Amino acid sequence: MECEENTVVRPTEAEIVDNRLTILLSTDEDDGRPVYLSGNFNHWITQDNKYLMDKLSTGKYKFTFPVDFLYPAELVYKFTKGDWSEVEIDKFENKTPNRFCKKKSGIQEEHVAKWRQNWLPYRPSQLPQVHLISEEFEIPQLNKTRKVWALLPHDYNTSEDHYPVLYLQDAQNLFNENSPFGNWQIDKKLAVMSDYGIGKIIIIAIEHADKERVLEYNFGKTLLGKGQGKEYIRFLTDTLKPFVDKNFRTKPERESTGIGGSSMGGLVSLFSGLIYPEVYGKLMIFSPSLWVIPKIKFSFLDFFDPMETKIYLYAGGQESVTMVSHIKKFKKRLLKRNTLAEKMEIQLSINEKGKHSETFWSDEFPKAIEWLFFSNRKGDI
Repeated sequence: MECEENTVVRPTEAEIVDNRLTILLSTDEDDGRPVYLSGNFNHWITQDNKYLMDKLSTGKYKFTFPVDFLYPAELVYKFTKGDWSEVEIDKFENKTPNRFCKKKSGIQEEHVAKWRQNWLPYRPSQLPQVHLISEEFEIPQLNKTRKVWALLPHDYNTSEDHYPVLYLQDAQNLFNENSPFGNWQIDKKLAVMSDYGIGKIIIIAIEHADKERVLEYNFGKTLLGKGQGKEYIRFLTDTLKPFVDKNFRTKPERESTGIGGSSMGGLVSLFSGLIYPEVYGKLMIFSPSLWVIPKIKFSFLDFFDPMETKIYLYAGGQESVTMVSHIKKFKKRLLKRNTLAEKMEIQLSINEKGKHSETFWSDEFPKAIEWLFFSNRKGDI
């Protein structure tokens, strides 16, 4: 929506703030979720508290730019309710164009007809290509085989680009519509992210071992006994990643390589990144089962050379009585070590209403992807 410099506006005294620019938003749908501004002034971050709008009444919001705000030549922006799964859409449920404004003072009035919710609707043409790498990918470290999938950008076959890669555990629960516990719907989320130009990525999804899942994801000796986590991590790092880099157009550098999962899958992913910092530069850790190692020590990390690493930690307030406290303590203890504090960038996300389920991990997935891989991107969407 272009600015209309000559529009006559009669704001109330409460809406006039010095000579700063105030954006007034009206919306037909107002469900209580907060509204944020996202644009070329904050790297298109979607949940930036610096640009949280004030709610005036039902369907009415206001944001006044601070006195020291450095205006670009032209503001380019959109309204969201926290991430691109909850961005504004038009009354026909289509993607809206970017909004523009050259004003540096006065009132700019805007209107939003509808909002996305839970990434719906999405355009099928933007869905990633789901490629079965192997029904029985060999795991020599465990003398087993496993089904492994690749989710490739929708235009992978017509592009020559190379992409960052995220290795995710528990593939059965990531995009399988028949999963008994629900799924993260990462295919649909990647479709919307692609539509908005957030960034394209390859997801490598490794299925868990069913009855031996906990055994494989259990690292070392814990309250669950002795696990096979070390061998499983070596499979991911020494066997699977070289294969993926050889057969797909990846960006193999650690800065473009991530690993993640939830629950026990989050725990084994966490240790993968800590033990192999030269391989994994991004960690997506949802609701990790830290309770199995209540007195976790990091002395083993003294044998490794710390490297700059981004870690996205998520926990739900209704998962267990210890989940949030465990994850906060973990962050504190990790950053307490000077050698690690200088290298670790940790984003801690707590959803007080969150439960230990795919539904809540699904909601967190796009936020984590954006922060880990694309938070420093420039330009418009």
